[in-house]
Amino acid sequence: MTPLEFSPAGQRARAMGDGSPLVRGPLKGYHSETYVLSPPGGTAAVKLREPRATSLWFDRRLFRSEEELLRCLKGRVDRVPDIVDVEGLGLQTFIEGRTLGAYRPAGRRVPDAVFGQIVDLFRQLAPITGGTLRAARRCPPWDAPEDGDTDGFLKRLVVFVEEQVYDANRPFFGDLFEALGVRDEALAHLEKSLSGLTPRPFCLLHGDLHRENLVIDAGGRLWTIDWELAMVGDPLYDLATHLHLMRYPARQEARMVRAWCAAVEEARPGSSRGWQRDLPLITGFKRAQSLYTDTVRAALSLRDGTGLRWAALPGVAGRLRDVVAAAAGPLGLDEVPGRRRVMAALARWHRETAGLPSDGAAPGKR
Repeated sequence: MTPLEFSPAGQRARAMGDGSPLVRGPLKGYHSETYVLSPPGGTAAVKLREPRATSLWFDRRLFRSEEELLRCLKGRVDRVPDIVDVEGLGLQTFIEGRTLGAYRPAGRRVPDAVFGQIVDLFRQLAPITGGTLRAARRCPPWDAPEDGDTDGFLKRLVVFVEEQVYDANRPFFGDLFEALGVRDEALAHLEKSLSGLTPRPFCLLHGDLHRENLVIDAGGRLWTIDWELAMVGDPLYDLATHLHLMRYPARQEARMVRAWCAAVEEARPGSSRGWQRDLPLITGFKRAQSLYTDTVRAALSLRDGTGLRWAALPGVAGRLRDVVAAAAGPLGLDEVPGRRRVMAALARWHRETAGLPSDGAAPGKR
C-alpha cells in the first residue's frame, strides 16, 4: 500500500506516467508531496508537486505560483529549473545530481567552487525588484511594505509567526509551549527588539537557501530549487536565513558575510547598509521562528500509529532543548529547560493529546 497507489498526488502521478515504472516518489519534503516523472525517449524528467493535505504552513508565501515565478527568472538567475508543459500543466524539470546536504552536511565546510556559486546567486538576486517581476502574488498591495521599509517587512513576518503559527496552533500545542517556558509575551519582546532596522533597497529573496535546496550536477554546477518561499524584501533577511540554515563553520560564515556584502553592493549599492547591527537581530528572529516551528515538528515526529516513540525521545528532546536555548535571548525567556524537563514536557503532551488527530491540526483548524 504505497503512497503512489493511495494518495491523490500519487494517483495523479501514476495516471500521468501511464503506469510506467519511471515514476519515483514521494520525495522527502515538509510542504509538498513530490513525484518525479521520467517520460520514455530521453525527455527531461519533471516534478509533479502538490501541497500535503496535512501540511503545517510555517512560512509566509508571496507568489501564487512557483512555476510562474521560475518562468520570470529565466535568463536572470543561473541554473533554476525549467518549466515544461505536460498535459496542460506547467511542471518543473527535475535536476539530476546530489544536494549539497548529501555532499557536505550542515556544519561542514562548503567547497570553494560551490561557495562562489552561492555568492553569485546573491549577486543575481539583488537587482531583481518587485516592480520587474510579473508573477502574480497572494498578498494584496496594501499588505506590502514600501521599498526599503525593513522594519515593516520584518514586523509582518513576526505577525505571521504570531497569528499563523503560534495562535493557530495554540489550542493543540499551547501546553507544550508553556512547559518549555514560552509565554504569550515572548513575541512582543521579539518585535520590540527588532525596531529601528536600517533601510535597504528591496529585492527578490529565495527565502529558504539551505543545503537541500542546492543541487550539484555531474559537472559541478550549482542549481537552486524550491522557490515556493520566495518573496520581495530586505536582502539581509535572505543572508540571515541562509546562515541560520546552512550552519557554516565560523570562519566560513564570516567569509560568506564579507563576500555577500561585496556582491550585493556591486549589484545594487546600499543593499548591505547597516549589516553590522542588523544581521544579529534578524538572525535572532530566525532562531525565534525556529523555536515555534521546531517545537511542533519535534512533537509530531514522536507520534506513530501505536503511541509515543520512546526510543527517539531523548534525541528529539536534546535537539529541541538546543533550539530553545538559541531562541532564549531574542524571545526574552527567563530560563532554558534542561533535557529531562523537555523530555517530560513532550511525554506529557503526547499523553494528553492521545487520540487526537496525528497531523497536528488544531481543533477547528482542519
